[in-house]
Amino acid sequence: MKLSDFNYNLPQNFIAQKPTKPRDHCRLLILDRETGDIKHKKFFEISQFIKNGDVLVFNDSKVIPARLHGNKITGLPSVALAKEGGKVEILLIKKISSDTWEALLKNFKEKEFGKKIIIAKNFIASPEKNIDGGLWQIKFNQPAGGKDKNLDKLIYKYGQTPLPPYIKKMAKLSDYQTIYAKREGSVAAPTAGLHFTKKLLNSLKKQGAKLETITLHIGLGTFAPIKDNNIEKHKIHSEYAEISAKTAKAINKARSEGRRIIAVGTTSARTLEAFAMSTDNQQQTSNNKNKQKFRQSDDRQTGGILPFGKMWVDIFIKPGYKFKIVDGMITNFHLPETTLMILVSAFAGRPAGRHGRKNILKAYQEAINKKYKFFSFGDAMLII
Repeated sequence: MKLSDFNYNLPQNFIAQKPTKPRDHCRLLILDRETGDIKHKKFFEISQFIKNGDVLVFNDSKVIPARLHGNKITGLPSVALAKEGGKVEILLIKKISSDTWEALLKNFKEKEFGKKIIIAKNFIASPEKNIDGGLWQIKFNQPAGGKDKNLDKLIYKYGQTPLPPYIKKMAKLSDYQTIYAKREGSVAAPTAGLHFTKKLLNSLKKQGAKLETITLHIGLGTFAPIKDNNIEKHKIHSEYAEISAKTAKAINKARSEGRRIIAVGTTSARTLEAFAMSTDNQQQTSNNKNKQKFRQSDDRQTGGILPFGKMWVDIFIKPGYKFKIVDGMITNFHLPETTLMILVSAFAGRPAGRHGRKNILKAYQEAINKKYKFFSFGDAMLII
């Protein structure tokens, strides 16, 4: 398929610049993936579409203040040299070790290799290797004491919220954080989760829904642009993910009972599907040798138990993919011609993704007609 198949026109004023408050008062478009029918609600009314025994799977990764600003220097750092050097923006992408990261550097060229970037006194980054274009491996000097937590403190002290470029006004990190975020490591928010409040989560639990978490630290795999019109040529950058034994057990039990698994966000969906596809995880659930047969559906492969453990996820879900785990998805409205737009198009039709792209483009056009807000701080969809 062509990248242009996943394009649509969006007026700039439809891009949300700030979150809805209260969070769960944003608008919700419900898309029936079998019929293509559409309904409109408020997000806090989502419980009307959640059944007793449904398992909602949330990504509990926490956004870090991953955007840093510094100046290029040569030799020993000093105030004078810092002032002379050009400005550099650092976007931390993936933690490699205690003091080493992959990062996108803006205004730093490969011919400048050897220069350092001073962010603050005793907080210096050294670009060590150019990986691809603006993506570099950088190493930070160890601050006094040489402890990881001290470097983390500096990142939190000098870093800024890594908002997408289409959001023009700086927001508080708390606005770009889900209320259940626990595990630090993402450089972008799992935005489908931004709409949940404690009250809504408690309401869902009271009506019998099961709430489980996975972790996927969001990086380039989620938001890197596709550069070729032939989407088959695009390779997803790997992102670190974990599924606990508790979560795997709950999902496997629900599947064996014919209950639905609803992914909160594309990152949760990709994690579940990547683990289900995996055949070489070091850890497996205790049910792995169990021969019980799971229910069949038009768009899910039979058999296969969700394992727990840790892995690097680089799955690129495209139309034609048969989902093994996910029955429903809560998601935002995505940028055109992105891996996320392609993923929801793969999911939005039954059987086996049939008419998914058509259903998504129809839903997006209706959302535009109804003046929904789009992207990270925008309104939400439930595809079910």
